[in-house]
Amino acid sequence: MSLLKVNKLKVHYPIRGGFLRRVVDQVRAVDGVSFELEPGETYGLVGESGCGKTTTGRAIIGLNKATEGEILFEGNDLAKLRGSDRRQHTKDIQMIFQDPYSSLNVRKNVLNIISEPLRNFERMSPGEELKRVQTLIDRVGLNPESVYKYPHQFSGGQRQRIGIARALTLNPKLIIADEPVSALDVSVQAQVLNFMQEIQKEFKLTYLFISHDLGIIQHMCDRIGIMYKGRFVEEGTAADVYNNPQHLYTKRLIAAIPEMNPEKRFEKTHLRQSINEAYRTDYDSYFDKDGRMFDLKKVSDTHSVALQ
Repeated sequence: MSLLKVNKLKVHYPIRGGFLRRVVDQVRAVDGVSFELEPGETYGLVGESGCGKTTTGRAIIGLNKATEGEILFEGNDLAKLRGSDRRQHTKDIQMIFQDPYSSLNVRKNVLNIISEPLRNFERMSPGEELKRVQTLIDRVGLNPESVYKYPHQFSGGQRQRIGIARALTLNPKLIIADEPVSALDVSVQAQVLNFMQEIQKEFKLTYLFISHDLGIIQHMCDRIGIMYKGRFVEEGTAADVYNNPQHLYTKRLIAAIPEMNPEKRFEKTHLRQSINEAYRTDYDSYFDKDGRMFDLKKVSDTHSVALQ
C-alpha cells in the first residue's frame, strides 16, 4: 500500500468583489492533482514559481485547507479528519521549510526550537528532552553544546540543519521538503542534499521534495511530477522526464538548465529558440480553449503526459 496517495486534490481561493464582497471568481492554486508516494522513495514536485507545488505540500500537512479531493496517508483521508484524529496522523508527517532565516523562532534557543514537537506530542522530563535534542543536533553535524545558542548565531547551512533536526524529532515517516536549499550558497547546497540522502537511509524516510531547480530534482528524486498552473503536465521516473520529455513545458524547463560546457552552450541556445517557437505555434495542442492543461494520459507504464 502507498504511504501517501493524493487524489484529485484542489485548493481554490475565492476572489471577492463588489459592495457585498461576493465571490466573483476563484484562484485555482491546485486544480486536480493526483500522485502516490511509496515508502522509502523520493518524489519531486517541480515547476515555476506560482505553479501550486508549495500549496500542494502545505495542503498535505494541513497548513492549507483542501477545497476538494483526498489526501490518503496510510489509508486515512487527512482532508476529512479533524482535531485530535488528524493531529495523531499528521505526527508522522513533518516539513522542512524553504527559508532557514524565517522558519526558526529567533527568540528561542535551539533546545526549545527542536523540543517543541516533543512537548506537543510526547511527555518527557527536561533531562530526557535535552538528551534527545543533543543526539539529533550531533547527528546533523552540529556541536551538542550549541543547543543553548540562538538562530542568529548560526550560518544558513547550519540553520537548515537545525530545521532538519526539528523535522526528525518525532521519527516521522514522511518529510515534505519545500525548497530546502534554495536560500543557501551553492557550496552549502550539496552538503545539505547529501546529508538528506544519508538520513533518508538511516531513518527510512520518504521525501516529497519540492523545488524549481531541475538539476537538484534529478539528483534527489526517483519519480517526478511537473506542475504548471495548478495541474500536472507530465509525470514519470527521473529517466522518463529527463531523457524523454513529452510535454512542451517540460522541454522548456529542461532547456532552461544552464549549460556549463561551452561547446554545447551554442547548441542549447538554438534548442531553446526552437522550443519557444513551437510553444507559440503549437499552443492549442497542449492547452484547451481556457488555457488549462489536458488530463494526464499514459505513454508508458511509468510515464504520463497531459496531451490532447
